[in-house]
Amino acid sequence: MPKQAVLLLAHGTPETVEQIPEYLRNVVSGRPLPQAVVEEIQHRYSLIGKSPLTEITLAHARLVEEELAAAGERVPVYVGMRNWRPYIPDVVKQMRADGVEEAAVISMAPQNSRTSVGLYRRAVEAEAGGLRIDFIAGWAEHPLLADAFAERLRPALAKLTSEVGEPVPVLFTAHSVPIRTVEAAAAGAESAGPRLWPGPAAAGDPYAEDARRTAELVARRVPEISRWWFAFQSQGASGGPWIGPSVEETLDKIASEGVTALILQPIGFLCDHVEILFDVDILFRKYASKKQIRLERPESLNASQTLARAVADLAGNGLRRLKDASANG
Repeated sequence: MPKQAVLLLAHGTPETVEQIPEYLRNVVSGRPLPQAVVEEIQHRYSLIGKSPLTEITLAHARLVEEELAAAGERVPVYVGMRNWRPYIPDVVKQMRADGVEEAAVISMAPQNSRTSVGLYRRAVEAEAGGLRIDFIAGWAEHPLLADAFAERLRPALAKLTSEVGEPVPVLFTAHSVPIRTVEAAAAGAESAGPRLWPGPAAAGDPYAEDARRTAELVARRVPEISRWWFAFQSQGASGGPWIGPSVEETLDKIASEGVTALILQPIGFLCDHVEILFDVDILFRKYASKKQIRLERPESLNASQTLARAVADLAGNGLRRLKDASANG
């Protein structure tokens, strides 16, 4: 049988503030950024110390490896980053050097967007050579993903509800993307590959629908939620409009309805990094406070065993599809 492995893909993050300029050049594919933007990102990183995304993803890979072994699939789990070390091309080359012939490849961005998932896939395929891959393009509706977010949400919601003495609503968020992305032709979205979990068809990019669908599935699992909203966060500095509504706009609306306590749960992110540790914990909390809203968030999924089970399930299915294809090939 061909030697198999699993490859997890993530955004990547630098280890130090000094590495920010190089990192940002990777994010924007070498396009020049105003110095003020670079300095602002450096300032944000300095306030949170560092982004733990890479180390959390590497730790998560070990959990997935353990889950797969428990299910009888003893395969190595690699991690590749698009914008920082370990870079996807370097990791794919290493896999080939290690004798890997088939790999289940999963983006740790569950909601499928051609600006993230599509770029990850192209980076893998550019170095794949004879490596056969099964690429999971989107898993926004995986039941274990919703379970994992619900497990984090329940205790945070119960704690704040107890402290304020009344039902507390929830604001779910996901990272915004440029409007030009979601308005792209359907052929552009299809370049990212088929979606594993079927959902409503979307013209162009499925990301916005995927993100809202994840939020809806989490809300269904937590009936204690009195009401909830959805917004897009962390709009970028590149030209052109980004999809909304923004978190700030939504907080304005929520404040106008007399809400004084709120849980914000980012369902588009699987672990702590700058968009949570700065954007949510510092920026949005400060904005909400000015609106007389106490804003709290649940713990991020990070080392969630339920999340590891979800990813292992995806990986196991991909490995079996590769085995079937080899057997029938």
